[in-house]
Amino acid sequence: MSFFGNLYREEIPHRAKAVYMYLKDRSNVDGECWPAIKTIARDTSMSVSTVKRALDDLLKCGLLRKECSYRENGSNSSNHYFLK
Repeated sequence: MSFFGNLYREEIPHRAKAVYMYLKDRSNVDGECWPAIKTIARDTSMSVSTVKRALDDLLKCGLLRKECSYRENGSNSSNHYFLK
């Protein structure tokens, strides 16, 4: 199977495919990465809203798992993403 073979399903929108490839490029050997949504948006030339929709698409398709991260003061930090 090809490197991105799991993305060639029709039900996956093009925005989700682009974000998946971006996350794959940024991930370590274990498939983990933690870029900020604004960083993904800037680097992919997408809006923040589009990136959020793409991440939701990937979560629903089972291609991505997300863990929320928090700073010591309890505020939100970048999410931790795990590619499947």
